[in-house]
Amino acid sequence: MKPSGLFIIFTGKGKGKTTAALGTVIRSLGYQKKTSVIQFIKGKWNTGERQFLSRHLTQVDYHVMGAGFTWESDDPARDRTAAYQAWDTAAAKMTSGEYDLVVLDELTYVTHYGWLDEEEILEGLNRRHPDCHVLVTGRHAPASWVEQADLVSRIEVVKHPFEKGFKAVKGIDY
Repeated sequence: MKPSGLFIIFTGKGKGKTTAALGTVIRSLGYQKKTSVIQFIKGKWNTGERQFLSRHLTQVDYHVMGAGFTWESDDPARDRTAAYQAWDTAAAKMTSGEYDLVVLDELTYVTHYGWLDEEEILEGLNRRHPDCHVLVTGRHAPASWVEQADLVSRIEVVKHPFEKGFKAVKGIDY
């Protein structure tokens, strides 16, 4: 019997969902697995992970498709369009049979903000190639996704330096 790809969710209010997903990407690359990362929210600013993964593009198909921190957006229509474009890219990657792992970073936000329908996305996740593992990150994972997922990790805040006025730290937060 052919193995089935897992549906994995890293969710919760704590810091580290994308970081954990990127750890999974590194593990996948260690086994020469073809991997795609689609970032739904993060904008074009230069992050450490983007710099690192851009040096490994022969194995990682990496797309930064968001317009930035959308909770402070001045153009929701642009953000909705970017979400649709990112989802179209993600759906093509998941169904192609070309990828062992597809990471959909911050996908949960596009349904939380009402830009894409959560049931429509769940149907798309379920149409993925049978051997494609899909890892979704972000706060507010819909209950229907959590129910269908094979693995769900909830990352919670215990303490965060932002609470004491610290700004994001290069190499730690981005």
